[in-house]
Amino acid sequence: MADRLTGGDSSLLRRINAAVTLRSLRDGQAVTLTQLVGETGLSRPTVEGVIEGLVEAGLVAEVEQVQETGRQRGRPARWFRFRAEAGHTLGIEIGVHVIRIVLADLTGRQLESCTRPVDETLEAEERLGAVRTAVADVLRKAGISRDNLWAVGVGTPGIVDRDGTVRLGTAMPGWTGLDLGARLRRSFRCPVLIENDANLAAIAEHWQGAAVGMGDVVFVLAGLSPGAGSLINGRLHRGFGGAAGEIGALHLLGQQASPERLLSTTGKPLDPLDEAAVARVLTLAREGDEVARVAMDRFLRRLVHDIAALVLAIDPQLVVVGGWAAGLDDILDPMRDQLARYCLRAPEVALSTLGEDVVALGALRVALDQVEEQLFAVDQPGGSRG
Repeated sequence: MADRLTGGDSSLLRRINAAVTLRSLRDGQAVTLTQLVGETGLSRPTVEGVIEGLVEAGLVAEVEQVQETGRQRGRPARWFRFRAEAGHTLGIEIGVHVIRIVLADLTGRQLESCTRPVDETLEAEERLGAVRTAVADVLRKAGISRDNLWAVGVGTPGIVDRDGTVRLGTAMPGWTGLDLGARLRRSFRCPVLIENDANLAAIAEHWQGAAVGMGDVVFVLAGLSPGAGSLINGRLHRGFGGAAGEIGALHLLGQQASPERLLSTTGKPLDPLDEAAVARVLTLAREGDEVARVAMDRFLRRLVHDIAALVLAIDPQLVVVGGWAAGLDDILDPMRDQLARYCLRAPEVALSTLGEDVVALGALRVALDQVEEQLFAVDQPGGSRG
C-alpha cells in the first residue's frame, strides 16, 4: 500500500506529505490545487509532486469543473478528488440465525448489501460456506472483483482473541476453538479482522448511531445471553483476552436464575429456548397477558442488573440497547429507573438507531479503519495491503 500511495518513493518525507494530502481529499469533495496547498501547509511544488504520484497510484483523479461565467484570468484552476472507487471494503456479521454483508467504497459509502437467514444448527463448515456464497453474490451484484477488496471486517458471537480465534463461542455448533481469522483469510487477499459482535455494535453506534460524539459508551446486545461492548474515550475496550463485556456470564457469580426460567410462563423452564420462543412471550406481554408481562419484567430486571455491573465499573455517559430489546418501545423508562437505583450516577439510556445492521456496520467501520491505517501509514517504507 505504501508503494501505491507514494508512487514507489519510499522516503519518509514523501510518505508524510502524501498522507497529509490524502487526508485533505478524503471527504470525496473535489478541491483545487490551491486549496490543497492552503489546507496542507505544503509548498505548491511539493503538492504537485505528491498529487502526480497519487494519480499514478490510482488514488486521486483530476476532474473538470464548470467555470463560472465571466472573464477568466490566468490559468484555470486544477481540481482533484480522492478515488473512493479505487478499492472496496466488506462488513460481515456471522450470526446464529443470519448472515449480513455490507459492501462499501473507501469512504464508507454503501454500495450493496444482503441478508441471508441460516439455521442455528449449522455446523461451522456449512456456516462458513454460507458466508462465502453470500460474499460472492454481493460482489457479483456490485460488479466488484474480490481482488479489489482492501479490508474485510467480521463480527461473531463469542470471545475472540486478537488473531481471530474464537476462544469461546457456545451460540453456534463447532465455534469454540475455531480459528475463524485463518479460515476466512484463505478466501481473501486483503486483511481480515475478526471481532466480537457486541464490540462491533458499539463501534457502529459511535460511528453513525446513537453514540456519535460520545467518549464513554456501553452498548448492550440484548439476547438470550446478553453481551456488551464498551468504548472508553472513544476507543474499544476489549480486555486482556477479548472477554470484556460478557455480562451474560454474571449469573455464574450468584444470579442463578437462567433465561429459560426467567422467561417461563408455565412454571417450567422455557423449552426450546430460542429467539422465536422469546418473541412469543414478548408479544403476549405487549398484548396484555399478565403472566407474560411478569416474565418479561423478570428478564428485564436481570438484564438491568447485568448492565449495572458495567455502569458501575466504567461510568459511561451513555448506554445503548440493541438486539431484540431495541424493539421494545416501553423498555427505556423502566431501565432508567432501575439503573438509577443500582448505580451511583445513572447514565443516559437510548435504543440503538442502526437496527439489525448494527454489527455488520461495525465490521465495516473496522475494515475502513484498517484501510485508513494503510493509506496514512508513514512509519515503514514499502509493504502491501495483503
